[in-house]
Parts: sequence; C-alpha cells; structure tokens
Amino acid sequence: MRIATITNFAYVATVVLTLTSGVALFLASNAERAERAAVAQNRVFDSLTDDLEKEAYALTDLAREAVIKKQPEAIQSWKTREEQDVALENHLIALHDNGASDAEILILRDGIATLDQLEDEQRIAIANMEAGKVSEAMDLLFSANYEERLSETEYRFAHFRSLADQRTQTAINEATERSLRLRTLSEIMVGLTAVLFLFVLGFIIKHRILRPVVTLSDVVNRLATQDYAVEAPVLAQVDEIGDMAQAIRVFRENGLARQRLEQERDAEWGTRTLLARMTQRLQGCDSHSAIIKVVSRFAPQIIPDMGGRLYLLDKRTGRMKCAARWGLPPGEDPAFSPDSCWALKRGQLHSPSKDAVDMPCEHISPEIAPRAICVPLNAQNKSIGLLTFDNYTPDKEPPYIYLELLAETLALALANQILRDTLTEKATFDSLTGLRNRHNLDETLRSMIDQAMVEGTMLSCLMVDVDYFKRLNDLHGHEAGDKVLRELSRLITDVLDDKGLAFRYGGEEFLLILPDTNESQAMSVAQTLLDTVLNHLMLYESQDIGPVSVSIGLATWPRHARADNLVRAADLALYLAKEQGRGQIVVARNADNHRTE
Repeated sequence: MRIATITNFAYVATVVLTLTSGVALFLASNAERAERAAVAQNRVFDSLTDDLEKEAYALTDLAREAVIKKQPEAIQSWKTREEQDVALENHLIALHDNGASDAEILILRDGIATLDQLEDEQRIAIANMEAGKVSEAMDLLFSANYEERLSETEYRFAHFRSLADQRTQTAINEATERSLRLRTLSEIMVGLTAVLFLFVLGFIIKHRILRPVVTLSDVVNRLATQDYAVEAPVLAQVDEIGDMAQAIRVFRENGLARQRLEQERDAEWGTRTLLARMTQRLQGCDSHSAIIKVVSRFAPQIIPDMGGRLYLLDKRTGRMKCAARWGLPPGEDPAFSPDSCWALKRGQLHSPSKDAVDMPCEHISPEIAPRAICVPLNAQNKSIGLLTFDNYTPDKEPPYIYLELLAETLALALANQILRDTLTEKATFDSLTGLRNRHNLDETLRSMIDQAMVEGTMLSCLMVDVDYFKRLNDLHGHEAGDKVLRELSRLITDVLDDKGLAFRYGGEEFLLILPDTNESQAMSVAQTLLDTVLNHLMLYESQDIGPVSVSIGLATWPRHARADNLVRAADLALYLAKEQGRGQIVVARNADNHRTE
C-alpha cells in the first residue's frame, strides 16, 4: 500500500476519531453546564430562603423596636419592611416553575405560613401598642411561643434548603457520571487520535492534545477523589480541550464551595455539641465555684475567637465582680456598678459595633469598647451577672445567637444554684440570730470529732444560756427578748472569730464547738464571752434593759466525755452553773469520774 494511501486512511480515521472525540467532549461540556445550572438554581433557592429568614428576624427586630420605642418612624419602618417581605414571599412561591419538587414546595409553604403567622402576631402587637396595650404587645413579641415559631420558620427554610441541596446533588451526580463516561470515551478517542496524529502530524498532536489531555486527566482524577486543592490548568486555546479545562475549573470551584459549606456546617454542629455538653455539666454543679470552672473550660471552645469575662452580682455591695476570665491578657478587672453597663440597664445584648452609632459601656476601657459585646445574665426579670466578650476579629460577624444561648444556659444554672443556696441557708441557719440551727448539728459534731481523732487533737464544747431570760421577756416583751438573742449571737460571733462554730441550740441556749482546743483554751474563750456579755450595754428602743449575763457549761473531748455524749456533758455543766447561782462557768467532770460514780 502506498504511503499516500496510508496517509489518506490515517487522515480519514483521524477525522472520524476527532469528530467522535469532539462530540463526546461537547456532550461532556453539556453535562458540566447542566451541573452548573443545577448549582446556580440551588444558589438561587438558598439565597431567596436565606433572605426570607433574614427578613423574618429583621421584621421581628423592627416590630420589637416599634413596641419598645413607640415611635411612628419605627412603625413605618416595620410596615415598609413588611411590604418588601411580601414581595419576597411571592417570588419564592414561584420557585416550582424552576424545578422545585412538590415536597419542597409543601415545606416552603409551611415555612411561609409560619412566617405569615409571625407577621400576624407582629401586626397584633403593633395594634396593641398603638391602642396603649404595651404590656400585651411586649408579651406577644417576647414570648417563648413566638420564639418557637421563629425557630420553626428557620427550621422549615433549612429543611427546604436541605431538600434542594439533595436534589441538586443528585443532578450533579448524574451530570458528573455522564461527564465521566463521555470524558472516558473522549480520552480513548483522543488517545487513538494521538497515535494517528503522531504518524501524520506528530509534533502538532504532541503539543496541542497529548500534553493538555494528560494534565486535565490528572486534575480530573484528583477532583474525583474530592481533592479540591489541585490547581486546574488555564488553557488559552479555543477548542474542546479549552472547554474541558474551563469546565474542570468550574467543577473545582463548585467543589470548593461545597467543601466550605460542609466545613461551616460541621463547625456549627460542633458548637452546638459543646453547648449541649456544657449544659449537662452545669446541671451537675452544686456550687458557684463549680459553675465557674465549667464556664471557664467550655466558653473558650464555644466562642474561640473572643476573650471573655464572667461577672457576678455581689449582693452585699451591689456591684458586679469578675468571677472568671479567659482568652485575655493578664490584668485586673475592677468591680463596677450595674448602671454603667447598657446591657444590664436594657436587659439585652449590647454590641456597639453592630450599629453605625451607639453608646459604649462605661465599665469597659475606651480602646476596647468599640469591639466589646456585653450579654446580661437574666433570671426572673433580674440581672444576676454579665458576660463580656472582646471580639478579636471585628471584620467577622460575631455569633450572637451562641453568645445569647451561652448566657441563657449560664443564667439558668446560676439561678438554680442561688435557689439551692437560699434553701440550704434557710434549712441550716436560724432566721432570728443568723447562727446555725440544730439541723445538722449531730453530723457536724461527729465529723469534727472524727477529724480530732485522726489529728490527735482535743475538741471543746461550750453550752451557753441567757440568765433570767423569761423574766426579761415578761418585763420588756418578746421583741426585746429577740433583740437580746440577736445581740448575743453577734457577740458570740465576734468572740469566736472563726475559731469554731456557733449554733442556736434552742430557745435562749447556744452551743459553741471549738476544734483543736483544750480545756484551758476553751476556758479562756468562755471567760471572754462571759465578760463581753456582762459589759455589753443592752438597749431596746433606747432603753437599757440590762444587765444581761450568761451561764456557761464547758466540756472537752476526750477528757470530759466520750464522742457520743460531749454535748450532754456540757449541758450538765451548764445545769450546775445555773444551780450554783448563774453568771459563771462550770467545767464538766472528767469522764473517768463519771464512770466511777
């Protein structure tokens, strides 16, 4: 066969193969365009539902602002925004014309219906406010039911986007599969064409087809394994290879976008998981210190881009004191009055950076104030604490919803702990004198004796009784008697000075337990108390109702009693002190003498 004939056959075969390859590439390009169209449509769905979600929250904020401020321009802003929201809803309802399924439209209509219910409640609230029923309007817009419907609206739109994402992913998978088949066919054709072109036009084939195809094949294979870090080549040639390169670049960009969205969703789920775990740990806390430890551990993980402080209200001083700090440079955090914080005064999150012009909090230094965020800890309409955050990334939108969720969870834990502390205090301490009552006397005494046994120390007990207390009540009244008991409790507390525990044993009797105290040391304390009470001026309604004296019985373990009858030994000694004339101290007899008798 002549060389010319072979060349002609090769040329014809090359033309056929080239045409076949071109058709495959053209179909692959169509598949890629179908994928892009599906992605573009999904973006439209996401954009419209996201805009509607934002409108829902924006309308809520405007309605609440109108109810709170009661200004005509605020109401007008809400009405204007409502008209825009209606137009957006109408646009979104027409999505079934763009390929949305019946299930998606049903969920979408449910979300819009819930949103319409919220708008109806907003209209009712505005009408109530205009009618002067501000309280009803506030209750309607700030109720838990309203928040649940707002969350339900967000859930419906999120569900709609999820279904749209699934449909889009299915379309992408089908287009990708078809594109891969056609691309495989194209590569085979290109490979055969390359052999023929090497025979006919080896140099051209080598530089215009083989090299680009090899490069694109490597990129495609890496993209098939979801390795979106690979760089797609930029081919300037205007042919099927150039279209393929462009399609691969688009596919890579779409893959990067999907990967970024997945990472954001994973991060959001991680934050929610941390919040749920923190809530569980807070439920197991039985003290303020335990709550503070939990918050200090979880808060830096939940809000990683911000430093924070936890302030608690000191009821004695009425000031906010820093209880914990994280993610901040070392420094002092002075206490401040709640009136210097806008979040505490308004009872809601305060962030000057959210608006163009706003008032910074006075308790925050001026250089930090523009990027600071304050979130009050509210319980039963009262501020019990405050969370402050220093936003290190001002260009990034802070996660306000997680800041508020963190504050709500912490406020609930603190409120429960305050309630537990209050109940414990009422059960443990006497309401008249402020001293401990007999609720856990036996357990406390047993514990202190066990500790004394382990440490090899002594434990002393003083039983104190007010002399002639009944006569004092009869002469001056029971209120005067209560005044004497309160004054005596204060004197006992001053004399003890953290050396022991004081209990109101009953009526006008008091019990003092002195750990690591022998008989002579206990006698010194008893004598000091005896002299202090005798020399104290007892006044009731500016009248001297004294002098008031006490009788004291003293017993020391293990010298005067066994572990189970130390209080009884002190009580017997008190009885002897009263029998011998009152106003004196009597020491219990030794335990050996008791056993001998």
